Parts: sequence; C-alpha cells; structure tokens
Amino acid sequence: MVFIPRENIQTKEVLDWKGIHLINFANSSCSQKLRIYLNLKKINWQSHEINLATGKNYSDWFLGINPKGLVPVLVDNGQVIIESNDILLYLEKKYPSPKLINETKLTITETELIEEDNLHIDIRNIAYRFMFNGLGKKDPKKLDNFDKHKFSIDSRFAEQKNKEIEFYRNFSESGIRDEDIRGSLNKFDQKYKQLNDQLSKSRYLQGDELSILDIAWFIYTYRLYISGFPFKDKYSNVLIWYKSLFNRGEFRKELNDNILFKSLRCIALMRASISGKTIKKLMN
Repeated sequence: MVFIPRENIQTKEVLDWKGIHLINFANSSCSQKLRIYLNLKKINWQSHEINLATGKNYSDWFLGINPKGLVPVLVDNGQVIIESNDILLYLEKKYPSPKLINETKLTITETELIEEDNLHIDIRNIAYRFMFNGLGKKDPKKLDNFDKHKFSIDSRFAEQKNKEIEFYRNFSESGIRDEDIRGSLNKFDQKYKQLNDQLSKSRYLQGDELSILDIAWFIYTYRLYISGFPFKDKYSNVLIWYKSLFNRGEFRKELNDNILFKSLRCIALMRASISGKTIKKLMN
C-alpha cells in the first residue's frame, strides 16, 4: 500500500482535510474506477478536479501531494494514499460493506489487480490513438517542471517518474507507433480470451457476486469497446457482462464524455478507417 508520509507532503493544506477526498480527473480511467467503487459503496466523499489535459498534474501544488504526477489520490483525514488499486484495497478494509472482495480470494484479487495495472500503458496506447485523436501531448515547460520537481521519493518512484517523462516526450515527437498498438492489442487479446472463458462459467469475474475486479476490468473494456475492439466477434461473454454493468447507474454515470471528447473520438475512428488502421485491421 502506497502511503505518502506526512513529513514528505509539501502541499500542507491537505493534511488538514477532514473526511474522504478524491483528487481526480473526469476522463482518467483510474479515477473512473475509483468513482464507481465509491458509488457502489455509497461513501460520502469530496471531489477535487485536476485537469490532466491542461497539465495541472504537473503543478507544484499537485506534485507536492503526489510526486508521480498521477491521479487519483485519496486523502482520508489528512492521510495521503496513491495508486488506484492500493486505494481500492485500503477503502475495502475501511468500508467492508457491501463486500467487494471475497476474503478467501484476497491473494488472487491482489495478483489480478497487479496484472490489470501492468496493462495501464497499453490501454493508454489505445486511448490516445482511438479515443483522444492525439490529445494528451504535454506542454514541454510543464513536463520540465515535473522533471525538475524535488521530492523525497525512493528509487522505485524515481524510476516510474522517469518512465512517465520518457513516454510523453516520445509521444510528443512521434505519437503512438503502430507496432506499439499491435503489441498492446495482442496483450488484451490474450487476457480477454481468459476473461471470456471465465464469464462462460459465472456471472462476474470471480463468481456470481460483483467484485473489485469487475470494476477494474469494466473501465478497460469500455475504452476498448468504444475504440472498436471486436468483443462481439471474439469475446461474446465479455460483451454480455460489460453491457450488464454499463446499464447500472453507478457505472454509467462516470462515463459521460463531454462534446469535445466525443468529437475527438469520432475523428480518431474516422482517420483509422480511412488509413486502414482500425483495431480490427491491426489485430489481423
């Protein structure tokens, strides 16, 4: 579990926040995951918006809370917790009802969440190509501020930060390469074959009760579905599961893209179709 020690917090005001606060962005997949969880648990919380599209996550204010520059961040009575899956596990212990983790499957759940998190760059590749039409490039000055920001962090944090900086600098120069898209699609193809098999045997990913894994994989599935991933043709059980969750208000309310993002997606999908580089084409 990733807690930021109080003495390392530079933005001191958050140490005095009372109750549950979530620093998040409307269109962040990890933020959407957390908000769905909070909806299902009916937890009272306060939202603080950080606009990733304008680079607010690289401001000194935000980096003074999370040196990795990523949302969401949970602040619970002044205690700062980062990493979306760690936040889920933390909240599940604090708010055990309704239960979204079967205690007998805790180790399996933690392993599955790590696997889901390891595909985060891959879902980013898909989203930036097929959902955001190139939106996501970072202001070089703000990226430099992120690079130069001083914070007491361990070597693992520093490595992750450097990977983020490298990704966005490469993205600004050359976008998302076709070979990276194909690699990401191959990973999702393998994983969804497993999920499709599991959903042939049960209503949800861990049996007949909704779990945290359903929330985590729902967000990835949504992004892939609207990007043209062939669920209908290849993973029909996943599609049935996805639509059943999408019809629930707790899930659907967190996916209301504004007009800008809907327009960008239409343009991106049209460009992919004209160039012959749709997801279906790239998977063949």
